[in-house]
Parts: sequence; structure tokens; C-alpha cells
Amino acid sequence: MTRHQLTRLPNGLAIVSLPMPGVETAAVSLTADTGARNEQADENGLAHLYEHMVFKGTMRRSARAIAEAIEDVGGSLNAWTSRDSTCFHARTLAGDVPLAIDLLADLATAARFDEADLALEREVVRSEIGEALETPDDLVFDRLQQVAFPGQSLGRPVLGSFESLDSLDTDALRRWRANQYRGSGLVLAAAGKVEHERLVEQAGQLFGGIAAGTPGPIEPARWTGGHSHVTEAREQTHIALGFEGFAPRDRREPAARLFAMALGGGMASRLFQDLREERGLAYSVSASHNMHADTGLLALYIATRPKDGGEALALLQSVARATAADLSPAELDRARAQLKAGILMGLEGCAGQADWLGSSLITYGRVVEPAELIADLERVSVEEARAVGREMLATPPALAVVGPRADRLSV
Repeated sequence: MTRHQLTRLPNGLAIVSLPMPGVETAAVSLTADTGARNEQADENGLAHLYEHMVFKGTMRRSARAIAEAIEDVGGSLNAWTSRDSTCFHARTLAGDVPLAIDLLADLATAARFDEADLALEREVVRSEIGEALETPDDLVFDRLQQVAFPGQSLGRPVLGSFESLDSLDTDALRRWRANQYRGSGLVLAAAGKVEHERLVEQAGQLFGGIAAGTPGPIEPARWTGGHSHVTEAREQTHIALGFEGFAPRDRREPAARLFAMALGGGMASRLFQDLREERGLAYSVSASHNMHADTGLLALYIATRPKDGGEALALLQSVARATAADLSPAELDRARAQLKAGILMGLEGCAGQADWLGSSLITYGRVVEPAELIADLERVSVEEARAVGREMLATPPALAVVGPRADRLSV
């Protein structure tokens, strides 16, 4: 039985809410169906810079006033940008939900984009880029995207580069808002102690003036695969190995998630036990199936001593192939239990529910109930998980390495 309520404004903006009995707080998010993938090559980093710049001040509030407004009532306000979407979210006491919505609307519709503010915020983002470049386990996954999807928006870093950042101006920010923040690409989601009718009424007043339509189209993903090595003097060699996965709406995606979880999703997984516990080749080892709007990525990761890089990478591949050949029912059941628990635990709080409502509508075009997600996982058989694993491992591999040059790194 559906517990949420959904209403769409005439301009296409969706308002979705879920009342949660027994709580005195609420979470509100505004999710936009636009991210780094919507950028042109000369705009790399624009979606993320936009997310930063809306907090620098609006026509009604300075940056300080925005911060004080939410913190005066004990709330919080933040945002994040991914390759496929952008989300602004607030947490408040129940009585302050109207303030949270007002602030989100102010950010989305009335950011002033001042030149002096942009000059300052560029330096902040430059520091963020520098930090990412100095964090090898972040850098290696950016490189993995780059070699998997070369020359494509999906392969470029969300933060952009020092060079691309310097080319972005306030006109670019205004064009981004006009072209990408359209009614049918926006979801206002709320969970906790909320009343749907009041949300709709306020949203109509504050968001009703946003232009109808959808964000600009994304460049379709084209998996290529390849090899990148950033040679740096470090104590560890960071290795990320990727294979083409499945999009969220693909019927094989639940099996892909289960395969990745069994392979390297926990301490009992094969990769953790074989590479870390039995061979001592790594401290960090993992596997995950990451989804984008129209594709997926099976990512295997290990951080190892440079002298062990070749052996670790060979074993990484060997364990993955063995899992695709003989994954056991017990391993599948364990992976299923872990994913089910992760879904349900993540949805226990107001913030998790609001984020899920917004991302679900953006990703699937509808709110997918937790019971449906769990039923999809329950239907996957051992044979299907093995077959999907073999299918992913048969795609052209993408290999990214950050750290000292290591011998015998091949796929």
C-alpha cells in the first residue's frame, strides 16, 4: 500500500511527501534532474559550481542571512552534486518546514550570482579540487570514470579542473539555471511531521514561476574501457578495476548489486577474505555496482603495497571470475540480507526518506516502495547472479591506478 502523496504543479514540478508518525522533525529536499553529465566539455564543473554559488546570496538574503536563518531554528541546510543529479536538502523541527521550503525556493529561483562572490568561491572550489587530487582513493575513481567513458561528460570529474573552473562566469551560471532547472526536472520531497496540502500550497506560491519543460539532454553513455596510471610517490598503490554494469531500470540491475555485494561488499565477502584476511595484500578492498541514468559500473578497488600490485590485481580478477562461476546460495543469501538491511536502515530517518522520494522520482519516474526493491532482490537466483556477473566481467575492462609504478599490472 502506497504511503506517500504526490502532486504536480502546472509547470511539472513534483511535490511528494511521506508523513512519519511519532517524529517531531522533518527533512525537505529539492532534487534536480541535472548534474555534471548535462555539461558541455567547456563547462566541466559548472553544475558543482552552481550548487556552491546559490549559497553565496540571493535577491532576498546574503550568505550570512541564509546560514543564520536555518541555524537560528536549529536546522541545517546543505547540498551535493553528482554526475546525474543535484540535491539541496534541509533538516528542521516540524514547525519550521515552511522556512526550509522558503530557503530552498530562494536558492533555486533567486540566487544573485555576483562577480565578487564568484571570485571568492572559485578559490574554495579550487581547494576542493586540490584536496581531491591529494586523496588517492578519490582520484582513482575519477580516473576510472575517465578511462571507462573517455571523451564523454560521464567521464569528466564532477568538480571540474583548475582550467575549466577559471573559464566559468556568472553568465554561465544564469544560463545553467535557465536551461537546466525546469519544472519537470525538479522534485520537492518532504518526510517526517509534514502535511501534504500545506506543502503543495506553499510550493505553488514559491516554485510556480519556474519555467515548464525538462533539463537539457544528456550525452548517451558509451562504455570503452582502457588504462590510466597516475604515477606518484606514495606508500600505497591504489587500483580500481571497472566493468560495464546496468542502468537502474534494467531488470538485471538487482542481480548486479547482489553479485557486487557478495564479491566485495563486506568483511565476509570473497575479496575481503581472500586478499586481506588470507593473503594480507591490502587494508582496503571493496566491490560495488554503481548506477548512472543509462548505464552502470561494476567497480573493484584495492589499496596495496607497490611491490604487491601485480599479484593483488591478478588475484582481484581471479576471485571475481571464480565468484561468477561458483557463487554459492549461502553467499547470495548473505548479500541479499546486507542489501535489504541497508535499504531499510537508510529509510528509518526523515532525511533518508526525503532523499529516497526525490531520487526515486528522478531515477525511475515514480516512487518505488521499499517493498518493491526488496522483492526484486528476493527474486534473484544464484544462477542469475552468476550469469550477470559473467556478463559484466566479459566487457572491456577499465583500469585506473594511482601511486608508484608497479610491475605486472595487466588485465
